[in-house]
Amino acid sequence: MKIARFSHDGAINFGILDETDFVVLAGDPMFSGFETTGERVPLADAVLLAPVIPRSKVVCVGKNYADHAKEMGGEAPEEPLLFLKPNTSVIGPNDRIALPSLSKQVEHEGELAVIIGSVAKNVRAEDADSVIFGYTIGNDVTARDLQRSDGQWTRAKGFDTFCPLGPVIETELTFDGATLETRVNGDVRQNAPLTDMIHSVAEIIAYASAVFTLLPGDVILTGTPAGVGPIVSGDVVEVEISGLGTLRNSAV
Repeated sequence: MKIARFSHDGAINFGILDETDFVVLAGDPMFSGFETTGERVPLADAVLLAPVIPRSKVVCVGKNYADHAKEMGGEAPEEPLLFLKPNTSVIGPNDRIALPSLSKQVEHEGELAVIIGSVAKNVRAEDADSVIFGYTIGNDVTARDLQRSDGQWTRAKGFDTFCPLGPVIETELTFDGATLETRVNGDVRQNAPLTDMIHSVAEIIAYASAVFTLLPGDVILTGTPAGVGPIVSGDVVEVEISGLGTLRNSAV
């Protein structure tokens, strides 16, 4: 089931995608369930928004693909390497990535995003599915020069607009055969199967929830494959994941 957050006629709604229409939901399905209003909104008339605004945090995993760790000049860590992005960094499909004047090297990082659906603390890996609401696409935009100069990643990863999410949340995802591809102006930069992740989604949830409580609406970005690269003003970045669609944003 594909769920979207969208605006239409001045109102913001959640809806279930039914081919060419959204079936409008009575409220946020994460808290109100899937009761519908009876209204339908054509997809063509809706403006897609970020499918979720994290209530507290975006949890990210660094170097979770071996080839990406290698291109960054190091080995993949034995345990998930966690860092956070603020929820103010989140934007939606077709929103613009603002390139900050403080950086001369901003890069894309296409990633699978996991949406947490319930309060989660000390979750066992085998129980991780019970706290997942669904999946979407993320772009962990990074000021690479600041990441190098700072020695830690908060500023480099945390600028406003540095966490595009969307286009929709898919409540079920088959990992076997699914691939992630990032394109800039149509040119393929990243392409890898999701199964290349070193630490699985279940392992990441178990590891992260042992550190801090995950709340409904929190987002986990699961790492990026090799092929990260710079974006400049005017570039169009597309991240596509099998079964989830394509997240498209331009840089300005």
